[in-house]
Amino acid sequence: MREALRNLHKVIYGLDLIMKKVALCTVNGHLLHSEFVKPIDILMLFTIPEAPRIYEAHVGMSSSEPRVNTYWEFADDVLPRIRANNYNTVQLIALMEHSYSASFGYHVTNFFAVSSHSGTPEDLKYLIDKAHSLGLRVLMDVVHSHASNNITDGLNGFDVGQSSQDSYFHTGARGYHNLWDSRLFNYANWEVLRFLLSNLRWWLDEFKFDGFRFDGVTSMLYHHHGINMGFSGDYNEYFSEATDVDAVVYMILANNLIHSILPDATVVAEDVSGMPGLGRPVSEGGIGFDYRLAMAIPDKWIDYLKNKKDENGIVCDKTTAFLLMDKDMYTGMSCLNNASPVIERGIALHKVIQ
Repeated sequence: MREALRNLHKVIYGLDLIMKKVALCTVNGHLLHSEFVKPIDILMLFTIPEAPRIYEAHVGMSSSEPRVNTYWEFADDVLPRIRANNYNTVQLIALMEHSYSASFGYHVTNFFAVSSHSGTPEDLKYLIDKAHSLGLRVLMDVVHSHASNNITDGLNGFDVGQSSQDSYFHTGARGYHNLWDSRLFNYANWEVLRFLLSNLRWWLDEFKFDGFRFDGVTSMLYHHHGINMGFSGDYNEYFSEATDVDAVVYMILANNLIHSILPDATVVAEDVSGMPGLGRPVSEGGIGFDYRLAMAIPDKWIDYLKNKKDENGIVCDKTTAFLLMDKDMYTGMSCLNNASPVIERGIALHKVIQ
């Protein structure tokens, strides 16, 4: 025991440990990426929360002013507020380069580029270092379920003149998502696997993310992409010819790779269907995700609010907040007056739903 304590003491004070991992190095008052960890940060890097309490954010939309926010501003102004509210993880969306802002970052045009809407790669590194200094883990919303339909500036343009076996995407109807207006990857293609897996490693190695949330997993799992499907829990809904086995294999490979590189990584699947085994380790025959973001639960709330009429007449297709509070949001939320019963009720229910 004494020897173990002595070794821990050495680790804490950096006497015999140099870690090649994300570090915090102060230069002119700013935190920058460094190859080596300072002793004061070693314990923080080993502190992994028992369960993530995740705050999802879009950096560009986080400003209180009518403009696109930057990575630096988010790091300095928003991250401390997230930490002060007892979150231990921040999940960032729209980080991969995309040309169409209204897609909220989901029509990716360059998988190996940081979104230029909010700054440079070095700016994003500063944000991640700042989050780590506050004890926040950082997850990236990674979009490997589809790609932008753009030919001029997107991956789709590389398919011009290629044969089907050389294409990044399926050909014909199978290669196009009707609801998203985007291209669908051919996960049976060896080069597609190399491209996507190397993409995951690049984000981990270059930017020191602590994990990922995989977007659109339901679309990946099934050939029907979950469109017009109601999942009841019957195994035939999950294991049939409708299951995209190639995509399942890719996700198994991805999770195995991520946890091999970073054993303490947190990997979340956004899934509506409730695919059995999705959140079980690969070693147990599962797909390997650590958590599932059960999208069907908020969808049920929205369905209830839209179709269950009560004394407030909740009937329109609006955001959840507007479904709950409607026109009272315009007049009943001023700090100059007491909140109306509709506002109090709506905010309380909105917190429950969230």
